[in-house]
Amino acid sequence: MRRLRRLAHLVLFCPFSKGLQGRLPGLRVKYVFLVWLGVFAGSWLAYVHYSSYAELCRGHVCQVVICDQYRKGIISGSMCQDLCSLHKIEWRTCLSSAPGQQVYSGLWQGKEVTIKCGIRDSPHSEAGLDAAPRRELALFDKPTRGTSIKEFREMTLGFLKANLGDLPSLPALAGQVLLMADVNRDGRVSLAEARSAWALLQQHEFLLLLSLQEKEHAPRLLGYCGDLYVTEGAPHRPWPGAALPPLLRPLLPPALHAALQRWLGPTWPWRAKIAIGLLEFVEELFHGAYGTFYLCETTLANVAYTAQYDFRMADLRQVAPEAAVRRFLRGRRCQHSADCTYGRDCSAPCDKLMRQCKGDLLQPNLAKVCALLRDFLLPGAPAGLREELGRQLRACTTLSGPAGQVEARHSLVLSHLKALLWQEISHTQYS
Repeated sequence: MRRLRRLAHLVLFCPFSKGLQGRLPGLRVKYVFLVWLGVFAGSWLAYVHYSSYAELCRGHVCQVVICDQYRKGIISGSMCQDLCSLHKIEWRTCLSSAPGQQVYSGLWQGKEVTIKCGIRDSPHSEAGLDAAPRRELALFDKPTRGTSIKEFREMTLGFLKANLGDLPSLPALAGQVLLMADVNRDGRVSLAEARSAWALLQQHEFLLLLSLQEKEHAPRLLGYCGDLYVTEGAPHRPWPGAALPPLLRPLLPPALHAALQRWLGPTWPWRAKIAIGLLEFVEELFHGAYGTFYLCETTLANVAYTAQYDFRMADLRQVAPEAAVRRFLRGRRCQHSADCTYGRDCSAPCDKLMRQCKGDLLQPNLAKVCALLRDFLLPGAPAGLREELGRQLRACTTLSGPAGQVEARHSLVLSHLKALLWQEISHTQYS
C-alpha cells in the first residue's frame, strides 16, 4: 500500500516539482507535463471503465439468486436443471450495458447462446457486490396461490392487451404463454411455472421476443429459468465501435468511425445483404400479427448479422409496441417536440397551443432506417449503383407523417430499395 501511495505521488506531483523545473529547460518541462496529462487522462478512463465493470457484470449474483429460488420451489423453467443442477450452461463474456439487465455470451449444448437476467436492486447494497442481493419480494408473488388456469389466462390476456393493444390475435399469444409455462408438458401449470412466466412477461424485451418469435430477424428463444432467459448466440456487429465499452463509444470521432467501417466491416455485397434483411425487418414491424412496432433507437450498434450475413436485431429493448408509445404520448405536457420523445428517437410533434404531445410520430421506421443505411451502404458502393442508391435513400428519408397516410408510399419505396440491392447481388456468391 505504501508503494502504491508513493507511485501515485510521483505520477501526480513529479511534473510540478521545483527541482525538476530548475534542472530541465522550460520546453522539456512542457513536454513532460503533456505526457503526464495524457497518462492521467488514460488512467482516469481505465479507472472509470474497470470500476463500472463491477456494477455492470454481476452474472454470478444472478445465477446464485435464480438457483436459490429454483431450489426452494418458487420458480421453474425449461433451463433450470441445466443451469442449477447439471451446470451445463457456461457463462462467458459480459455484454451488459446497464446494471439492471445482465447480458452474457455463453455456451449451451455446444452452441453459442446469449444469457439475460434482470437484477432489480441497487449495486451498492450494504451486503456488498459479491453477496446475493435481496430480490424484490413482489417479483415472484403473482399469480397468488389458489389462482385457477382460467384466471391466469385472463390475467395474461389483460396484460398483453395493456401492452400491445386490443388485438384479435392476442388470445392465441396468451395460449403460447401458457404452453411455454407448462415446462413438464403435463397439461397443467403449477404455481412455480405460472409465477416464472408472469415474471418473464414483466421484462419488456422478453415480451417483444415472444411477440416477434415467428419473425425471421428476431433472436430465437431457447429456454428460461424464472426471469432469466436464453436466446441464440449474440450475432456479429458490422459497426466496429460496438466492441468498445459503452462509456467510450461517444468519444469515437465520426471520421474514424467511417474509416473503421470501411476497413474492418463486411465488404459491400455482404453489407447489401444485411441491409436487405434490415428492410425486411422494418416490413415485419409494420402491421404484424401483434400490431405495429416502432424502432426507438436507430443506430448501427443495434444492427447485427449471423455467420451467413443474415440480419439479426441485436437489441429488442429498443423496439416499442405502438400501444406503449401512444400511452406515453397521451396527455403528455410539452413545450417543445423534444418533450415528446419516447426512447431515443421516437419523437412526436408538440401542439404548442394546447401544450400537449400529438399522438403520431414525426418519422416512420423506414425513414430512420434509410438515414442509417446512407452511412452504411454508400461508402464503397459500386460506381454504377451509387447515384441511384443515393437518390432512393434520400427520397426514403423524407417519409413523414402518420403511418396510415404514408402506407402506400412506404411500401413502394421499400420494394424499390430491396429490388435495387437484390439486383446487384443476385446470381452471385453473396445471394
